[in-house]
Amino acid sequence: MSNRRLFWRIVENIEASIDSGHYSAGSRLPPERELAETFDVSRPTIREAIIALEVRGKIEVKTGSGVYVLDTGNNTNSNEVINAFEVTQARALIEGEVAAIAATTINKDELKQLNATLIAMEKGKDIEAADEEFHKIIANSTRNAAMILSVENLWRLRSLTPEIIDDYDSVCSSDNTKTLAEHKAIYTALESGNATEARHAMHGHFNRLINSLFDVVETKALEEIKRKNSEKRDLYSIPSLNK
Repeated sequence: MSNRRLFWRIVENIEASIDSGHYSAGSRLPPERELAETFDVSRPTIREAIIALEVRGKIEVKTGSGVYVLDTGNNTNSNEVINAFEVTQARALIEGEVAAIAATTINKDELKQLNATLIAMEKGKDIEAADEEFHKIIANSTRNAAMILSVENLWRLRSLTPEIIDDYDSVCSSDNTKTLAEHKAIYTALESGNATEARHAMHGHFNRLINSLFDVVETKALEEIKRKNSEKRDLYSIPSLNK
């Protein structure tokens, strides 16, 4: 969590500089090395921040040229409006078909890599990284560049958008046992080469996640109602009756 907070602090700082006009539309951001020195962090941390800013539609990375600030004045298609439910539904639809294809294309080495992520999750070792690796191995095993890119882009939204991160963390932090069981079901279907079962297992994984997200949202909404009602109760209560 500390590393995540660190790179989000950098994202927020650079974004504030863009919004204030310090970095104007069309201008180029300082080089990675210079930004690392400015924020006193590693270059990989700066790369993560750049990816996040790109996902948020603030910058454009031009290979061999640099990182340029985008004009977002008329941008009505901001990634900030995308929520966890939309991302999860899109992942379910796309990754369900990815799993179906992978069942016919995945090789023994990739199955071994998948199994290693299951072992890591079972031991509680960097569960989030193991989860991401699991889904990306399956995508890579399709040998379909468009599907691989689609999964990577959806994962970026899932892991680099603050609101979605919070919603997923609320679910995933308490559901590792269920996630592991679902991953094992997907693995078993892939290992047997059963495309229908692989699709079904992947859909089941995301369907449970969507329902868990609804539970979290409902709980937060109830807590907010209780908070507001408590404030009103304090405001309208007649003190003499409470003595």
